[in-house]
Amino acid sequence: MDYACGCLLAAWPTGWVIALIAVAILFVLVALIVVGTYWSLWFQAYMSRANVSLLSLVGMTFRQVDARTICQGKIMAMQAGIGTENESGITTRRLEAHYLAGGNVPNVIRAIIASHRADIDLDFDRAAAIDLAGRDVLEAVQTSVYPKVIDCPDPRQSHRTTLSAIAKNGVELKVRARVTVRTNLARLIGGATEETIIARVGEGIITSIGSSETHLQVMENPESISRAVLDRGLDAHTAFEIVSIDIADIDVGENIGARLQADQAEADTRVAQARAEQRRAFAMAREQEMKATVARNRAKVVLAEAEVPMAMAAAFREGNLEGTKK
Repeated sequence: MDYACGCLLAAWPTGWVIALIAVAILFVLVALIVVGTYWSLWFQAYMSRANVSLLSLVGMTFRQVDARTICQGKIMAMQAGIGTENESGITTRRLEAHYLAGGNVPNVIRAIIASHRADIDLDFDRAAAIDLAGRDVLEAVQTSVYPKVIDCPDPRQSHRTTLSAIAKNGVELKVRARVTVRTNLARLIGGATEETIIARVGEGIITSIGSSETHLQVMENPESISRAVLDRGLDAHTAFEIVSIDIADIDVGENIGARLQADQAEADTRVAQARAEQRRAFAMAREQEMKATVARNRAKVVLAEAEVPMAMAAAFREGNLEGTKK
């Protein structure tokens, strides 16, 4: 047997033998480099039962995927007890696809782990969709577990620190409310943000105070305002669910109704004075017209008196006067 192999090698050209040896050495070097590069990462995944093959790690390098990020994501999922790939849907291919789409793989895995601990229904597909939509999925899960408090109005977005509302008796009330919300994961994609919640709650508070007969009713029972606002369903089509609305502060402002009445009375006085001045000016003009009429009539009388002597002289010449007839 050895003699036959020796004869076969002797029959081959020396160049081919050298080439085969070089290829074998190159293959061994590549294998050593690959093993040296990915061995620790693959061994860590293997010991964690993350099911990441050595060829997958090599392929990630050519696909420009951070292999360490993918492995750590799968390891975190397995160690957290979420389940196998078939149960959780967290496969190496899907993690790579999410990474290449620009998603935050560690954030998605942490959000799934947090939701699993809190017994919240959140699978990988929904978490990845929320992450790719630009929302912080981990913060959304945390807000769903620990409700978030929002100031209304928000001092970070407005220079005003209170809402101004006027009751039916015209008294202004300055109100500051605190809204407690939790994230609604089912409506997180496409749902309105915190700004919408603040605007709706502010509008509801102003409307409720405006429908009160007096400001004393609101100050005696601020809870009625909260109940009235909650009954409006202000969290519809938003990414949040309103837990409670609490009136944190309420102050009495100006008596807007009295000020408006005073301004109206002053305006009415000015109108009356203007009308009186108009009537006085009309009377003065009428007086001047009457004086002119009197002067014109007097002139007519003087003209008539001037014609009497002339008429008498004419009658005398014509002998029409009785004293002149013979």
